[in-house]
Amino acid sequence: MAGALSSSLPFSKLPPSISSSKVTAGVLPSSLTFTHSFSPQLGLPRRAPAFYPIKSNGSLLSSQFGDQFEDQGLQISSENTRSQLQVRSCIWNWRGYSIRYQCSGDHGPALILIHGFGANSDHWRKNIPALAESHRVYAVDLIGYGYSDKPNPDLVGESFYTFETWASQLNDFCVDVVQDEAFFICNSIGGVVGLQAAVMKPQICKGIVLLNISLRMLHIKKQPWYGKPLIKSFQSLLRNTALGKYFFKTVATPEAVKNILCQCYHDTSQVTDELVQIILNPGLQPGAADVFLEFICYSGGPLPEELLPNVKCPVLIGWGDKDPWEPIELGRNYKNFESVEDFVVIPNVGHCPQDEAPHLVNPLVESFVTRHATSSARNSSAVSS
Repeated sequence: MAGALSSSLPFSKLPPSISSSKVTAGVLPSSLTFTHSFSPQLGLPRRAPAFYPIKSNGSLLSSQFGDQFEDQGLQISSENTRSQLQVRSCIWNWRGYSIRYQCSGDHGPALILIHGFGANSDHWRKNIPALAESHRVYAVDLIGYGYSDKPNPDLVGESFYTFETWASQLNDFCVDVVQDEAFFICNSIGGVVGLQAAVMKPQICKGIVLLNISLRMLHIKKQPWYGKPLIKSFQSLLRNTALGKYFFKTVATPEAVKNILCQCYHDTSQVTDELVQIILNPGLQPGAADVFLEFICYSGGPLPEELLPNVKCPVLIGWGDKDPWEPIELGRNYKNFESVEDFVVIPNVGHCPQDEAPHLVNPLVESFVTRHATSSARNSSAVSS
């Protein structure tokens, strides 16, 4: 089970941040709900060939991190000598559910940071302060993850924990909270969410950065005909018997989480006790196993190669070349899609480049956003004149 999952799902052997009960606003620094109207412009950024230099020695950007902020009782270091901006943790009411998000920065283009499976917005703690120097940055806990609500799958139905649901949440977040167009910055499964959202509401997304997007190798369409019945039987066994709960208990420990992270991080010194707790703590809430099993048994829905042809905004793909779960050799195939303007190899980095090598990822994001925000502004000026 573990080996089969690890090649296709980020943190596929980690407990997602789950509970069957709603998060209360009292455990967060603030509680905010936004219900303002939104009227996005329909102009699309102009595309052109791009080049993004990446240096393995980190000379592109040398950032040190030192700020501290506390969230959910866990002290998280968010180091960045360039920024003293506050990172705020807030609650947004979405369809009656409480959604936790973090934000920082008060000017510039809006960025939405979208985490992968089993992670949460804290996985962007090394990126939020740096990017907030010149952007309005938001990192969202997708429903079922982190400190957002985790409705029980048996009560909400099989169609709830899907990419369409998460994409709707993302687009509604831009309407209600950001109140503007936005760039989506995504890791792993979060990349599929970002693509799906951009396809559903193309007028909202100005551009997408995909960092080691999940290839979804366990998707039912990618299985041989003789393997499909076996996969369905195994999924049913996990979801409907005690075996699934037992499996979850074996991975919902600090030791197991650390071992799994050490598999997907090339530089294992980045797998700190803090990171382990960031991933593990939300997954220890009651009801965690139910949603965890629901997602690892989700072998349908869209594939990246099905979504990319329908994306109207520019896409930049960054790929850590030491990713053992999503091999770069397969990822390179995505650069042939018209919407993909560039494929950037991030050297000596594993599955989560934003956390393992923020000194490489942050300037990559800044360059892409600056390029297309400027192009979009020029196009808007030309139209208005």
